Amino acid sequence: MQYHIVTLFPEWFSSPLHTALFAKAEQTGIVGVDFYNPRDYTRNKHNKVDDSPYGGGPGMVLAVQPILDAIRAIPQKGRLIALTPAGEPLTQKLAEELSKEEHLTLICGRYEGFDERLYELLPIRRISVGEAVLNGGEVAALALIEATARLQDGYMGKNESGTEESYAQNLLEYPHFTRPENFMDLEVPEVLQKGNHKEIGSWRREQSLAMTYRYRPDLLAKAQLSEQDRMFLKTIHKRSFAKNIHIALVHHPVLLKNNTAGTSSVTNLDIHDISRIACTYGISSLQIVTPVQDQKVLVEELITHWTQGDGAKTNPDRAKALALAHLAGNLEEACQNVERISGIRPILIGTSAKAEKDKKGREKRLAVPFPQVAELAKENCLLLVFGTSHGLAPEALEQCGCLLPPLRYMGEYNHLPVRSACAIILDRLLGDCN
Repeated sequence: MQYHIVTLFPEWFSSPLHTALFAKAEQTGIVGVDFYNPRDYTRNKHNKVDDSPYGGGPGMVLAVQPILDAIRAIPQKGRLIALTPAGEPLTQKLAEELSKEEHLTLICGRYEGFDERLYELLPIRRISVGEAVLNGGEVAALALIEATARLQDGYMGKNESGTEESYAQNLLEYPHFTRPENFMDLEVPEVLQKGNHKEIGSWRREQSLAMTYRYRPDLLAKAQLSEQDRMFLKTIHKRSFAKNIHIALVHHPVLLKNNTAGTSSVTNLDIHDISRIACTYGISSLQIVTPVQDQKVLVEELITHWTQGDGAKTNPDRAKALALAHLAGNLEEACQNVERISGIRPILIGTSAKAEKDKKGREKRLAVPFPQVAELAKENCLLLVFGTSHGLAPEALEQCGCLLPPLRYMGEYNHLPVRSACAIILDRLLGDCN
């Protein structure tokens, strides 16, 4: 593979690309590198490659002409890649895709980045190596070179080395050990010393799963897991912050069809399904909020039937779920119930299909992203407040410390049943690994 690097600082690569495996691969012709400096293609006497941004602001922007001409000077460009924080993430899958190319042109940004018209003039793919801003694209380019070069035939001593490492199967790699067997009273795992390859293989797979679960649980959703893998993950799975979350299913005050505040009826289906959802995700309680006495009686009879009556005998799973359900006359009473259960006053988190507006139709406050609320749940007790009918009335939303964003805020139709919204929101907050 031939790498063409467009950079203002070609000397930056002198040491990294002339050491270790890359140097050997370059000597044997497996990889090659050449450089194109935009300063060599400027059309001004000072070789200036940047200018101040239109619209004002700090920093300088790389001009189009020098970079465009530098790229055009490359005889065989292959794919054009700009290293920029605004790009798609560099993943192992992407590295494998790019490693099949004969030529790659890597364009390294500096200062405030490229003039946007560069992307309109050339088919450039934007790639980022992480959610951090670097001084320039050279470090990112080197990361991409390392990730793709090592996948070339003959680059590494054993080709299988590239298939067993972290991210190759959307799993982190298992831990490694070497001599001595005992170092400062720390022993190499016994299974690795016995030499039973089947047992070693099983141990390594489990360690890989455990490492991924601990450090990058998001990868497990992409990994191909066998039933044995899933059974192992269950043995180490401990719910972390789901126990800090409670649910309030509010029937007053809610918005009715005429957009006025009122009271909705309790439904058997909501109570059953949301109880089962709460139990599935390890939620601590479901608070059913209604001020109507007749509705309270019905709910009490329902809960008693499934937790203490004949329903508990015929369907123990349903009994376990309905045991999470409690009655409250209003949100304050729901908070008191939660405080009795958890010992902590909960923070109310509102849910709505629409942004919260003031009397003049202006957005009152920004919704808090799901990851931020998940972080909040790790150290605090939360009460997720769901509205029935057409959602929570303004007076209920005002009691909430913050709001989650609408689930489909970019869609035209955003009117999910409360049972579905509850399941989706819990999954976004907790997934399967929290």
